[in-house]
Amino acid sequence: MSSLQGAQTSGPGDHPSHVIQIYPRLKQVTAQCLTLQVTAAQTTAAVIQHAVATLGIDTQRSYSLLELKESDGEETVLEDGEHPVNRYFLWPPETHRWHPKSKGYYFILQPLLQEGEAWLEELVEDYDDLCRLPELSEDALLQTLRKRFYKKKIYTYASSILVAVNPFKFLPCYYNPKYVMMYENQPLGKLSPHIFAVANVAYHAMLNRRLDQCIVISGESGSGKTESSSYLVHCLTALSQKRYASGVVRTLLGAGPVLEAFGNATTAQNNNSSRFGKFVQLNYLESGVIRGAIIEKYLLEKSRLVCRDTSERNYHVFYYLLIGASKEERKEFSLLQPQEYNYLQQEDLSIEGEEKLRHEYKRLHQAMEMVGFLASTKKLIFSILSAILYLGNVTYTVSEEGEVIKVGPDDVLSTLSDLLKVKQELLVNALTQRRAVVSNDTLVLPYMLKEATTARDSMAKSLYSALFDWIVLHINHTLLNRRDMEESVSCLSIGILDIFGFENFQTNSFEQFCINYTNEKLHHYFSQYVFNRQQEEYLSEGISWSTIAYGDNEGVINMFSKKPTGFFHLLDEESNLPQATDGTLLDKLKQHHKDNPLFVGTAVMEPAFVIQHFAGRVKYQIKDFRVKNTDHMRPDVVLLLRGSERAFLRQLVCSSPAALFRWGVLRATIRITAAFRALARRGAQTGRPTRPSGPQGAWEIPLGGFQEEPLEVPASACPLVYARFTGIHKLMDSHSLKHIVALTVNGRTSQLVLHPHQRKKPPSISAQFQASLCNLLDSVGKAEPFFIRCIRSNAEKREMYFDEALVLHQIKYSGMLEMVRIQKAGFGAKYTFEEFVKKFWVLMPKGAAATSEDITKLFQNMGVDQSTYQMGKTKVFLKESQRQRLQETLNKEVMRSVVILQRWFRCCLIRMHFLNKKDAALLIQVYRPREPHSVSGRVASEEHSHCLLLPLYWLTSIPKDLLKGYHNKVNRLASPHRLSEVTLVVNLFQSMLDGFIRGLVKQEEAEPVKVGDRQMENPLDHMFSTYQVNIMQSCDLCGSYIWGMEKAYMCSACKLICHKKCLAKIITDCLTRCARKDSSTSGSLHFGVDVSVLSSPAQPVPQVLEMLLVYVEMNGLDTEGIYRKSGSACRARELHQILETNPETASLENYPIHTITGLVKRWLRELPEPLMTFNLYNDFLHAAELPEKSERIRAIYQKVDELPESNYSTLERLIFHLVKVAKEEVHNRMTASSLAIVFAPCIMRSPDADDPFLGMKDVNKTTQCVEVLIMEQFRRYTEKMQNIKELEYAETLAIHQLQLKSSEYICVCVCVCACVCGASREDLACTLPDLEQETSDDNLDNQWSVSSDSLGSDRLGSLDSEGQ
Repeated sequence: MSSLQGAQTSGPGDHPSHVIQIYPRLKQVTAQCLTLQVTAAQTTAAVIQHAVATLGIDTQRSYSLLELKESDGEETVLEDGEHPVNRYFLWPPETHRWHPKSKGYYFILQPLLQEGEAWLEELVEDYDDLCRLPELSEDALLQTLRKRFYKKKIYTYASSILVAVNPFKFLPCYYNPKYVMMYENQPLGKLSPHIFAVANVAYHAMLNRRLDQCIVISGESGSGKTESSSYLVHCLTALSQKRYASGVVRTLLGAGPVLEAFGNATTAQNNNSSRFGKFVQLNYLESGVIRGAIIEKYLLEKSRLVCRDTSERNYHVFYYLLIGASKEERKEFSLLQPQEYNYLQQEDLSIEGEEKLRHEYKRLHQAMEMVGFLASTKKLIFSILSAILYLGNVTYTVSEEGEVIKVGPDDVLSTLSDLLKVKQELLVNALTQRRAVVSNDTLVLPYMLKEATTARDSMAKSLYSALFDWIVLHINHTLLNRRDMEESVSCLSIGILDIFGFENFQTNSFEQFCINYTNEKLHHYFSQYVFNRQQEEYLSEGISWSTIAYGDNEGVINMFSKKPTGFFHLLDEESNLPQATDGTLLDKLKQHHKDNPLFVGTAVMEPAFVIQHFAGRVKYQIKDFRVKNTDHMRPDVVLLLRGSERAFLRQLVCSSPAALFRWGVLRATIRITAAFRALARRGAQTGRPTRPSGPQGAWEIPLGGFQEEPLEVPASACPLVYARFTGIHKLMDSHSLKHIVALTVNGRTSQLVLHPHQRKKPPSISAQFQASLCNLLDSVGKAEPFFIRCIRSNAEKREMYFDEALVLHQIKYSGMLEMVRIQKAGFGAKYTFEEFVKKFWVLMPKGAAATSEDITKLFQNMGVDQSTYQMGKTKVFLKESQRQRLQETLNKEVMRSVVILQRWFRCCLIRMHFLNKKDAALLIQVYRPREPHSVSGRVASEEHSHCLLLPLYWLTSIPKDLLKGYHNKVNRLASPHRLSEVTLVVNLFQSMLDGFIRGLVKQEEAEPVKVGDRQMENPLDHMFSTYQVNIMQSCDLCGSYIWGMEKAYMCSACKLICHKKCLAKIITDCLTRCARKDSSTSGSLHFGVDVSVLSSPAQPVPQVLEMLLVYVEMNGLDTEGIYRKSGSACRARELHQILETNPETASLENYPIHTITGLVKRWLRELPEPLMTFNLYNDFLHAAELPEKSERIRAIYQKVDELPESNYSTLERLIFHLVKVAKEEVHNRMTASSLAIVFAPCIMRSPDADDPFLGMKDVNKTTQCVEVLIMEQFRRYTEKMQNIKELEYAETLAIHQLQLKSSEYICVCVCVCACVCGASREDLACTLPDLEQETSDDNLDNQWSVSSDSLGSDRLGSLDSEGQ
């Protein structure tokens, strides 16, 4: 750059000139920056001309000047008449003098595209797979990632490998819950790149191949690995076939925040850096249902607790506790301000975002409850955290000889002993002196100042590490499924490896030494799997392949671990020598590795050494390597803590959790026995039974020295205690505890207890770490891996800023270019010949065998490019694009065959129906009626005057039993020589009914629509439902986050998501938001949508509900337990998916009746607002409480009349259906009372969803309310049936008289008309109004007497007669 600064003036009257930097984006220009002097009067065209002349490039081409701003990340093209300096003045002041790329504000010069010319920068931005780039280079990869990053597309594929760039910002558009379902069952690459796509592919690969899967997340510190692992866990639990939040899912979702609080901290590179490694293994049944999980932790960074770099912080949980604790908690745990603790002090300790820390503290409480921590356990954990902080405030007063004289301050020691429940004298001894065993004699030796400080810090680190181990153990025990301990139960699993990233700090010590060694091993595993194994398989199969070279880091791994000169081996040797120091260790390392090019020595006086890692050189400070490698729990500390009055502290330092558990059960048994004996003595002394004195009916008995607080025993357990006492051993579940300890045995603090009388020392930290790392890699090696490469976008942790130099460095050392090359040149899919033929046999010609010739013939027939596949000796190799093409072709062929089968079946079915109708028409043509109008019209009018007009939806179909009953009646009435005409009469009756129904349908559609005047209770017609947030989301109204464990409100129609407090801020109604959405995604749902959306004047009852109810009435009314028994969950999910998207195509006859009835209840339960709405809920309850039956019925019907129009119509249809079910009580065993019990929770729900117990209290009232509706409608139905019986008697007399006076033919017609009410009178009463004779010329009375049997009896008109 030029040395010019600020603004300069060229002369009097001239405009002042300013210095700007322009970054050319030109292939032929190698200069990174061009510095120009530009005045405010110069336009863009003049600046471009000046820049082109200065660079000496082609002046015949056209160029454009672009402005890039950090705020939006987009490039703005400046018009020719604009003034660049005016844009320059709008930038932040610190960018005016110089504006490098790192500050995010600068100008870019690039050529304009000519016709037929392709500019790489414009082409690469549309590629979501790096393997599709036309030209592969590191710069092309960099520019592709940069373009996508500034478009907020942080995920990119490299074939099957996902590349994720950390934006240091939460992007709610990526992690909406709907994305989980959107990527389900979608192949990799079909939709835009996403981490949910990788989880979905791994999940279905596990189910289809019956093999364990593993997702390996790698990247340096600050690249976003922890967030990626939490998203994977959320998606994999959601993909489990059981959609409800089971205990395992709830514990897994709560374990993440707990482990992050206790194991993550703020570092110079990452605000939420994992200071431990973890491997989460999710166990599934073969059906895909999650059944358990295991979390393994590796190498917690204990030294961070007592010392850190000045720019870093301690673990998150300390700040959560100190900022978020209430006044009562601060007093109980004796908490101080963060600045008052030595373990938290740093140069620039400023607690920012206190409100966020308070929220995280509440979130931690909720997560601990989800994991299973009781309130008392949480208090014990927080008291230990407070004690650890107080340990850092312990100070020493030394004598001239350096020996400790006094430890203090006294108030700190007093508080510390109270928090740990140990005697202050024993605490002082443990902090100031140590025990040594010499010739079977125990000596007490005082500490020197440095030794005392080390002992104090060692006690704090051991206590925190033991606490962290206990939390992991407790979480694993909660996640344990007992069937995991049985070898007979088959188990599939998906592992998620979230290990610490590569680190290179200003001061690198033993922790960074182990962390970087782990990254070397993972990088070696990745290289071997992606490069070595794949290329070896190509060569062994004999296909044409050019070997691609890749970087191998095996030399670095051998330098670390190979015996006898490996770093870890030499470290263990020096750690076991009493006279060794860090200096002797450094000398030995230099001596053995001085000729190794990967080991770089330092100056003689500098206590450090340098290692050339795959990611670059790292300098390690040798200080405290030996101490950290043998950082065992001191025996004096163990003795002190085991003498604590708190059983929880004794549990932390125990060597065997299972043994401690057994002793705990035994102690509890003794205490219970003593408690009840004391209770018996008290009763014997007083001469009367002892009453419970504790809260909520509990016996409160002081146990003296047994425990700190009185023991509370439920009073209801007293009579059964001694009866059950003999079976108390069943509570001892040490078997499961042993199983968990065996699975997570590596790295536990209890293994590092240094006993004074034990000759053999426990294994070193490095030895345990190597063993656990080998076990981890063995587990990963047995599974099919998926890889996610995380990239850190910048080193300053700035939101949405892309540092090209840093990203390019990561691309180079990770070998991403070679990875993309082998993925592009290689073959993503491979099958053995047998597997290929078995999978694609539908596409293969008849008689094809599993040979390369037949498979090649298939490819030739399909026109597959020869460069996209190769035939090996035993396998066929395909590009991923061709595999997807084959799969799509297979799906189309299968669907074509299915359509052909359906076509033939429908053809045969329609042909059969046609022939039946043809025969019926021929019979009707033969039949000639002789003046039937007078008699039939008179009978019809007589029936008409007494018939009941029922709702239209009762006539949607003619019941089969009606026609069957009519046929039987005609058979009985017909004379023997007229039996041949029975079929003719039945067909005539059916056609007459069909015509009548068509007329009513037309009449109903022609009626004017009644518009209700009621408004929805939700704001602006939105239909909100609440759900608990698992992954942080963004509020659509205020823009702030909806944190995990909070409740969010989502509109079921327009999918608006917001806080509860933001409901009052809504200004856009639901219909407007729905209109803005894509038409392809709106209006396609039938479950979980408000009734008002699904209904219309032409269709008052929602389509799906009407379909289900009609089918049940036609086929299932006589099924025993029709609504009490549940159907198959698998079939229900299948039918639900069809009805949700396209109900017209559903074939209900293919499903069991209990599956249909289960979906009826599910449809009602999933309504955002129940049929009997929230705002009338309390009114219905008050009505059900009325003592008089008549008043109760009147009040309930009044509230039913206040329902919205759509809710009223749907409820009316449902009650009518339940009456029909109750009518068949003899067969289905479903009384009105049992139906009310089943349907009351479905159509009446408490508006207070936060308090489930409130809804449980109202169960009796809601059931009674629904039962009143069913019983009242049933009573009306019975009255109508009685009226029909009376009419039948009168009709029989009339028919008898007509038979005496009329001809034989007329008698038959009269019998036919009489059977309309007689043959199946019950079904006519429930399904048909009075019939109109379309062929009659007579106007029968013009107006019929109408008697409505609707739910409200004309809403208000019949209230006076109800309940009588």
